Amino acid sequence: MFSFEATKYPTASGVYLMKGEEGKVFYVGKAKNLRNRLRSYFSEHGDNRPQIRFLLKRVRDIETIVTDTEKEALILENTLIKKYRPRYNINLRDDKTYLSLRLDPREEFPMLQLVRRVKRDGALYFGPYASSAAVRATLKEIYRIFPLRRHPLKTCRKRSRPCLYYQIGQCSGPCHGKISAADYRRLVEGARALLSGRESEVVESLRRQMAAAADRMAFEEAARLRDQLRAIEQTVERQKVVESGGGDQDVIGLHREGGEVELAILFVREGKVIDRRSYNLEWRLDEDELLSSFLQRFYGREVCIPDRVLLPFLPEDAEVLSEWLGEQRGRKVQVLAPARGARRELVALAARNAEESFRERGSRREARQSVLEEIAERLHLSRFPRRIECFDISNVQGRHSVGSMAVLTDGEPDKGAYRHFRIRSVEGSDDYASLFEVLKRRLERAVREDNLPDFILMDGGKGQLSVLGRVLEELGLKGHIDAAGIAKSRVQANVRGKMVERSEERFFLPGRKNPVVLRQGSSALFMLERLRDEAHRFAITHHRKLRRRSSLGSTLEDIPGIGEKRRKALLRHFGSLKAVKAASLEELRAMPGLPSALAESLYHALHTQKPS
Repeated sequence: MFSFEATKYPTASGVYLMKGEEGKVFYVGKAKNLRNRLRSYFSEHGDNRPQIRFLLKRVRDIETIVTDTEKEALILENTLIKKYRPRYNINLRDDKTYLSLRLDPREEFPMLQLVRRVKRDGALYFGPYASSAAVRATLKEIYRIFPLRRHPLKTCRKRSRPCLYYQIGQCSGPCHGKISAADYRRLVEGARALLSGRESEVVESLRRQMAAAADRMAFEEAARLRDQLRAIEQTVERQKVVESGGGDQDVIGLHREGGEVELAILFVREGKVIDRRSYNLEWRLDEDELLSSFLQRFYGREVCIPDRVLLPFLPEDAEVLSEWLGEQRGRKVQVLAPARGARRELVALAARNAEESFRERGSRREARQSVLEEIAERLHLSRFPRRIECFDISNVQGRHSVGSMAVLTDGEPDKGAYRHFRIRSVEGSDDYASLFEVLKRRLERAVREDNLPDFILMDGGKGQLSVLGRVLEELGLKGHIDAAGIAKSRVQANVRGKMVERSEERFFLPGRKNPVVLRQGSSALFMLERLRDEAHRFAITHHRKLRRRSSLGSTLEDIPGIGEKRRKALLRHFGSLKAVKAASLEELRAMPGLPSALAESLYHALHTQKPS
């Protein structure tokens, strides 16, 4: 049992690490005054919420690290959270970098690129877009109005004629001289202004160009400009406009209910709401600490940071957050909690979005809860299947064997928890031995990390289930994890007529001779089938990737004089194996670091190989 003594801890700013059994870090926090913050947890009149009491019962030790400034504490806290991945810190379930559009005006003929990382490389970035659908819709509008190139110039210039996008009017064909550099630059400036929200500038410029074209009787050009104007007007009409001042801003709204907090972010760019994202968090911390932790996790990735971040209230470390965000961005960022006016209305709008998202999530959660209860009842599980893991093995003729694990958490795919396993100890195509290795490695780690699944679904029947039984017995986990095997449906024998009939999916349970059959079309069956298919897809995708890498390596490295280092240099220089094969002898000779004699050997070897 842990005994808290306040005098043991410093009064300086820094980071504290709460540790449980075997020294495992389960929570990391920062404080302006470490002693006061820790005292607030353990004092009689401190935080008496059940979740905080539960957290404190697990404490066996508290380690502190002193820093010179609050900003250093903030940065160190982020670093330690990434290192230890503490169970009770904020976990953004879709913890991924958002999509942005990149435009580099310094290129010969700039193009728009879809990227996940925002770098300080001198290029322009627009976004963020929370979904691929949103960014594709934006790109579709841009290409319709301003037909910028779609592919790398080097690739396009190798073609004998412009690509299909040029034929349908969605590329201006700069790679084949179909547009002058000056005219293309005007397209780039138009796309840049439109993405920045300056539609009025674009409209005015296009009207001037249309009038000039009409005056010189260039009616086809005038008609094309007229169509561009109409497309912009239609796009602007569909966008939500808010009067909230200039510049880019992210607006965060908060809705709390029970032990949960819903946070919604509105991305406002040049006065327009371009997207929204919401997060559901467990309310383990006070609101001040929760909001601060969320901002650190969200902006601790390579994302677009706006001019302003609008909040429902200012956390204690708002000034430090503002300074940190400014350093991340490269120029000043304001962190504000507006009390009145248009900005306050924006925060209220974000809060309404958070509440609506919470209601929607609650309805979906209730539906998933019902499905999981049905699974537990029909498969005779001893515990509620909050976390379900499914395993599969993939290989072709014993080569490149890989295992996969797909995960459902609370009935939803938890893609951040998916895992691949390279088979280390098995030669050839022994699926059972490979499965034994994968399961043992996974469950040994689960024991170490205190992250056991509630239910394991095996892709297969009694054989796969018996392998899992052996692993559970060896690790002393029998009776601690529920299990079942799902056997694929089969074509029915003696089928008459043209329609092919299939048997029902069967679920085999440990110690039970006859399989369980779930009702066809039921939500429970659909959820488990989808998980099985995800495990299979995940394994196959990784297996193909390994085969492709092997093919790339063996094709080049089988040629005398081409080793691993030179193979990578060739692929880096030409871009792909296909491009290496398509290169002329002169292009190979021109490659830096490739001797002329070796270039000739490579060229002849690639062009005399038998087709595979």
